[in-house]
Amino acid sequence: MTDTLLDAVSRYVTDHADAVGIAQTPISEVTALRSAAPGELQYAISRPIVALVVQGVKRVTVEGRVLTFGAGESLLITADVPTVSQVVEATADAPYLSLVCDLDPAMIAELTLEMKMAPVAGGAPVTVEPTDRAVTEVALRLMKLLLERPAAVPVLQAQMMRELHYWLLTGRHGAAIRQLGYPDSHTRRIARAVAILRAEFTHSLPVERLAAVAGMSASSFHQHFRAVTSLSPLQFQKQLRLIEARRLMRLEGLPARQAAFAVGYESVPQFTREYGLMFGLPPGRDTEAARALVKAVA
Repeated sequence: MTDTLLDAVSRYVTDHADAVGIAQTPISEVTALRSAAPGELQYAISRPIVALVVQGVKRVTVEGRVLTFGAGESLLITADVPTVSQVVEATADAPYLSLVCDLDPAMIAELTLEMKMAPVAGGAPVTVEPTDRAVTEVALRLMKLLLERPAAVPVLQAQMMRELHYWLLTGRHGAAIRQLGYPDSHTRRIARAVAILRAEFTHSLPVERLAAVAGMSASSFHQHFRAVTSLSPLQFQKQLRLIEARRLMRLEGLPARQAAFAVGYESVPQFTREYGLMFGLPPGRDTEAARALVKAVA
């Protein structure tokens, strides 16, 4: 990983990051992240992404596997799987910095067709590899465009994102990414159902509707949904609700009762019980602990 890319990401997050260190770029698929200190556990159901770490160290746990990675390495997530992550090495002088890019299955499908790449069997949904030089170079040019020529971004972003996907496909992560490009793969078919769950997670969703979207019978859908995401559809929806409720309480200051109803719970005791099982503390104490951590770091 070059110091030049480190400098570019550092400059961008310094100018654009919000209070929690997230700098969303004008390219909706690209986000820069910054953390000035080791943090608490972060829970998410990740979308397919590649994260290029340029400074610091992070740890991600998925399906019982623990992956630790740092500067010069890339994290690849190829399915909508639950992850627990934590920045483990970061200081004010040398913060954790990464550049996160959403993977575009349609673009991957187009490229794999043009490149005449054969289908591959699905592997682990989360992997870590050294960042390929070509990926680093296009990431640097992308950051320079954002920093120095922002007016050109709307015109050039599509071809730059296409180039990024090309180099990812030809590099160390290529085989794992390739499976996202096949419309009839189980991963892609389950992804169609996941899109509905993400958009409508506060509502009751009949499994028959989700299975139909995936083009599967209900029993086959359950089997493949768990194989891809490691969760049942109901567990997936529950985690989406709890993660969003946690965000509402921590960042928007909603009380637990209001957050529970906002994400679709009808019973506050049930919400409190399931929240504690997932995050280790009941909603009120978890929110207080987060505020105390922010004060300690500040």
